[in-house]
Amino acid sequence: MNPAPHSAQGRLVLLTTSHRVAPGLLSWPAWQALRGADRVLCADPGNPQLPYLREAGIVVEHAEPDARELVAYCADGGRTALVITSAEGETALTDGLARMAGSGRERMPDLELLPGSYDLPGARLLDLVQVMDRIRAECPWSGTRTSEELVKYGLEEAYELVEAIEEGDREALREELGDVLLQVVFHARIAEDHPDAPFSVDDVAGGIVEKLIRRHPHIFGEGTAETPEEVRANWLRTKAAEKRRSSVTEGVPLAQPALALAAKLAFRARTAGLDVPLPRGEGPGYELLALAVRAEAEGIEPETALRAAARAYRDAIRAAEGADPA
Repeated sequence: MNPAPHSAQGRLVLLTTSHRVAPGLLSWPAWQALRGADRVLCADPGNPQLPYLREAGIVVEHAEPDARELVAYCADGGRTALVITSAEGETALTDGLARMAGSGRERMPDLELLPGSYDLPGARLLDLVQVMDRIRAECPWSGTRTSEELVKYGLEEAYELVEAIEEGDREALREELGDVLLQVVFHARIAEDHPDAPFSVDDVAGGIVEKLIRRHPHIFGEGTAETPEEVRANWLRTKAAEKRRSSVTEGVPLAQPALALAAKLAFRARTAGLDVPLPRGEGPGYELLALAVRAEAEGIEPETALRAAARAYRDAIRAAEGADPA
């Protein structure tokens, strides 16, 4: 049971809950307050908590809470009233209580804001999934898109994310990460509509969670890895066992930028212990290939290195134009 009221004027509790947490999963102080209250009110008859409160034997009044009426109720014998707030909050009630308390002429009950449930890390992802689901159902454009039609947007968002990282712009980084995340959720929502092989964002998340656990045996299993190099070696061994590829070139996307492609092929060959001579040929293409292979062997990402050099070249051009480099 709840402790006795703090004053003769009673106690008024505003119970907040999160719609991102399964209804009924309330904190122990919340259940204590609910069971100990003399009166429980909720303005929203569709509040998801109500069926679970009924099962627990708690009687809830479906009424708009009025500040003056509740203050008078609590003062009558020092009683406790509890209001289950809506997702938007109870602005009229809280404003009314603030006016009464601020007047200095009212004897107020003890006021308590009691969180009944809390958002866990990642809870806002549930909002994103719900919003995307509604957009897919109701938007004339988004509702008819295919993954094939969205490919160009995925590439654009990825490049904009890279640029935000290179610029060191934290605000842009946050925004671009959101745009990339949208692509993942959008494609997963489209996949739910596939007539033969549907999957959902939960399948996507479940798959990557399983992969991360498998490839980190030094954390989730009995493996050991004390250095970044050992972690990488574990990852590659586990990946090779999973994929069972007949060639180290399998799974290397040919559509990626050419320098990154060359470096990836060189990495695959080197880690497989293959001594592969570079193909002979004339022209800049073969010279760039040799530079990319050499850079990869030295632990340098040639695509990143060239981008940095190109940005320096851009600044030099702007300086020659008389503009301040950005």
